Amino acid sequence: MSCWFRSIRLAGVLLFAVAGAAVAQVSTIEGKVIGEDGQPLQNAIVRMDRKDIKGKYEVKTRKKGDFLHAGLPLGTYKVTLIVNGQEVDSVDNVRTQLGEPTTVNFDLRQQAARRKAMERAVETGQVTQEIARDMTPEQKAAIERQMKERAAALAKNKALNDAFNAAVEARNQKNWDVAIEQFTKAAELDPKQHVVWANLGDVYMQASAAKASPEKEALLEKSLEAYKKAIELVPTDADYRNNYALALARLKRFDEMQAQIEEAVKLNPAGAGKYYYNLGAVLTNAGQLEPACQAFKKATQADDKYADAHYQYGICLTSQAKTRPDGTIEFPPETAAAFQKYLELRPDGPFAESAKGMLATLNSKVETQYVAPGAKKPTPARKK
Repeated sequence: MSCWFRSIRLAGVLLFAVAGAAVAQVSTIEGKVIGEDGQPLQNAIVRMDRKDIKGKYEVKTRKKGDFLHAGLPLGTYKVTLIVNGQEVDSVDNVRTQLGEPTTVNFDLRQQAARRKAMERAVETGQVTQEIARDMTPEQKAAIERQMKERAAALAKNKALNDAFNAAVEARNQKNWDVAIEQFTKAAELDPKQHVVWANLGDVYMQASAAKASPEKEALLEKSLEAYKKAIELVPTDADYRNNYALALARLKRFDEMQAQIEEAVKLNPAGAGKYYYNLGAVLTNAGQLEPACQAFKKATQADDKYADAHYQYGICLTSQAKTRPDGTIEFPPETAAAFQKYLELRPDGPFAESAKGMLATLNSKVETQYVAPGAKKPTPARKK
């Protein structure tokens, strides 16, 4: 009986020994996280992904930025720091050990300093030995690639700026051929520059003014193509639509022109007076007097303070005058009011004398003295 009992006892000891060995196969990872401001970073997440066998464990940093995760299976881990949902740093191939914790620290202040140093290296093209020593082969390859790309971009930007500035200077001197050449060069260097395309459209349209058909029409078609590019890049630019409409008008494509003007007005209601005025001017020059009158009227309705629009509306209305049977001339009812409004807004304006003359022709009384809008009225004399 005693031998049997001893056997049972030994088995029990062996069982406990095996269980103790199983418990001992766990480990701990601890560390501390310092933020970019140099202060301990609280509530950051430290994730431990086991590499030899699938497993993922997480812990949050405490008030002093420290963290500890006990009870981890003994193995190899990738430890990742997550701040505000973003992975900001990691340490790979961390091998845990029995007994003593394995320490993994994160210092975002040092990481930020390294990042800034690398950014400076890319900008200046100089990589110090200290920076190179801390870089992985992948980082070295990436920074070399970035430096080459930056150098190419700087060269491209210089060529683009040189071409653009040369084009602007040529345009100012009305050297249309050189302006077209340089704006075209700039557009080829960077097709995404909407300002370049808009300027190219403008110089093509300006150049067409001095040409005869069919060269004139060819230049205007190129103007339209350039403006289309600008509009494709910035569909919400009302001025591009307006200028595109002016090029359409010179090709006598009036329906398309009016559609573009209306689109410009939708995009920029504050500029409606200017857009309708431009439309009226182009239609007048094209001999389209009735739609021109409508455009000038819309300009005055959009901006009642637009003096020139009132004057041009009045001039346009005079073209609709009719001769009565008795030989006198009958003008549309709004004609006199248009000239009077101009004089009210700009009593000393460039068209003031013309407006007074038109009013005299209309047998309307012309005020000999006009008071500028907003001026104080004279104080009436008091009765004595």
